[in-house]
Amino acid sequence: MEKKTFSSAQYGKSENVKTTIHGRCMFDLLPIMRRSQNLSSYSLNAVSAAFLGQQKEDVPHGIISDLQRGTDDDRHRLAVYCLKDAYLPLRLLDKLSYIVNYIEMARVSGVPIDFLIERGQQIKVFSMLLRKCKDASLVVPTLPRSQNNEDAGYEGATVIEPKKAYYSVPIATLDFASLYPSIMQAYNLCYSTLVAPGDVDKLAPGDYAKSPSGDIFVTSKKKKGILPLILEEVLAARKRAKRDMNAATDPMEKAVQNGRQLALKVSANSVYGFTGAIVGQMPCIPIASSTTAYGRQLLFRTREEVERVYTIANGYKADAEVVYGDTDSVMVKFGVDAVEEAMPLAEEAAKRVSDIFPNPIELEFEKVYFPYLLMNKKRYAGLLWTKPEKYDKLDSKGLETVRRDNCLLVRRMVESVLRKILINRDVPGAISYTKNVISDLLQNRIDISLLVITKGLKKTVDQDDYKVKQAHTELAERMRKRDAGSAPALGERIAYVIIDKGKATPLYEKAEDPVYALENNIPIDCDYYMKQQLQNPLERIFEPIIGLSKVKSDLLNGAHTLKRSKPVLKQNSGGMMNFAVKKLKCLGCKAPLNGKGALCRSCVEREAEVFSRQLESVNELEHLFARLWTQCQNCQGSLHQDVLCSSRDCPIFYKRIKVQKDLGEAQASLERFQSVEW
Repeated sequence: MEKKTFSSAQYGKSENVKTTIHGRCMFDLLPIMRRSQNLSSYSLNAVSAAFLGQQKEDVPHGIISDLQRGTDDDRHRLAVYCLKDAYLPLRLLDKLSYIVNYIEMARVSGVPIDFLIERGQQIKVFSMLLRKCKDASLVVPTLPRSQNNEDAGYEGATVIEPKKAYYSVPIATLDFASLYPSIMQAYNLCYSTLVAPGDVDKLAPGDYAKSPSGDIFVTSKKKKGILPLILEEVLAARKRAKRDMNAATDPMEKAVQNGRQLALKVSANSVYGFTGAIVGQMPCIPIASSTTAYGRQLLFRTREEVERVYTIANGYKADAEVVYGDTDSVMVKFGVDAVEEAMPLAEEAAKRVSDIFPNPIELEFEKVYFPYLLMNKKRYAGLLWTKPEKYDKLDSKGLETVRRDNCLLVRRMVESVLRKILINRDVPGAISYTKNVISDLLQNRIDISLLVITKGLKKTVDQDDYKVKQAHTELAERMRKRDAGSAPALGERIAYVIIDKGKATPLYEKAEDPVYALENNIPIDCDYYMKQQLQNPLERIFEPIIGLSKVKSDLLNGAHTLKRSKPVLKQNSGGMMNFAVKKLKCLGCKAPLNGKGALCRSCVEREAEVFSRQLESVNELEHLFARLWTQCQNCQGSLHQDVLCSSRDCPIFYKRIKVQKDLGEAQASLERFQSVEW
């Protein structure tokens, strides 16, 4: 066994332990899951809950040896824990077809499976390039790192400025199929076809073409490039794999063909990135810059053609308008009122535009959004229709529903608001719901599990790469000092909440472990969650609908934004707080008490009423705790054993700790009643 560190610009830095067994291919699911899935946590429990709908009892590391030395039931419990550690990854491999997909990727790219797991994207393209060059009797140069111009750069894809609005008419989406691979084939962009400026005079006028970026390549009539040949074969093989997949009746055969077509798709899309990777094996900026330049040209040409043809003057119902465009797609408003009217127009427009461009560049009609909420560049949401009968789903891009650097409260709130606006068409209902969420947050009624933020630990505080102190890295260091054995490792995602330590305290000092905050009764910084987590998403969503001024005046201000602070005296606050004495308060009117009783003199007459209310509170908490305890027992598979699980990815865990603490405090308050006279 050896510790391996993986680092790349795309995936960041992570540490793993590699086990070598001769004759066996080690297939580690954790790094594969980190690369392919966008999750808030990559613990086995979190991943299993997301894809399998089940979890395992997460036994704390410190009590494993106690269970081993315990009774037969304890050892059986430990055995089940170990079995699930092996069983759940197998279920995940089967569910997500990773083994089939990676085997097919290895076959397509010609590299060992462990290369695909342990190395980045470039090795796949480089391997295909080597094989093709060998067949063509070409030599691939080895470029030393000093020749790689790390300061070089080029202009990337373009974005057509969005016309922000809430569209209550269908918006058709037209997409270029495999845009960059198609451009490289259509315009013969390759290392072997790139012409040096001094060699242009040696070619006939029809033997070369100048790209929009100013680079010159010979045409395919003169010489076919290696990269276009690779892409042609890969995309043709993908079409065959998709055809075979659709024809297959055996589930295993269908899974294999699906894995193959996905591998071929990824391989084709990786070729452009390989040429544009400045710190790479064979960077070639003229190829990459020409590809993106052609892409920008195609996008603007598409907009011009659609808006030129589809007009009232040409006999159409309305003048078409491109409301947004990004890299390889355009969003078109044809001015019709129904989805069934927009779809034929979109299909016709896709075919008309495709005929303008050289093969194999093709514009396809994919979907219609109706209604459609366009908030900003790369931020939109709408009901997605592929058939006129019924919408497929609520689709969103760039919003907090799909971003994992926001707490769960934001994601759930944004999703609920979008459902009310887009599905129910109930804007007043969405506003009312939002006000209730804001009120609950500022009144400390939100469960802490909804306020947890996660971020990946890519560097430690010992590394001087961070120019500004980061909240999660500083917390990781504090957790390491508290308990080095349970501290997060490099590459893991850290869960934290922002606690209230005063406005003057920097953010990196406010990050805290959620369990530690619960156990020590540390208050949450509600202002941070309101201003830094909720405010921006709400402004983006509601601005196109009701206007920014109304969002600020009605939604983010008002009676529902009144804050209820819950100051808590912390035992280790330091300074003068070490000499402070905590006084008990009357359970009736909350006035300070000098003694240890339950009520002040003014509330003694209401002793029976206050006692009854306190007893009712204890009963409610006991009932809630029993329900949570039973849920955890059902999950662990036993209704007769204590709950040991400490899974921080489970919302029930946080609720159980919170209710258990509240119950203890409520019972302590109840015990303050020395005698009750009825």
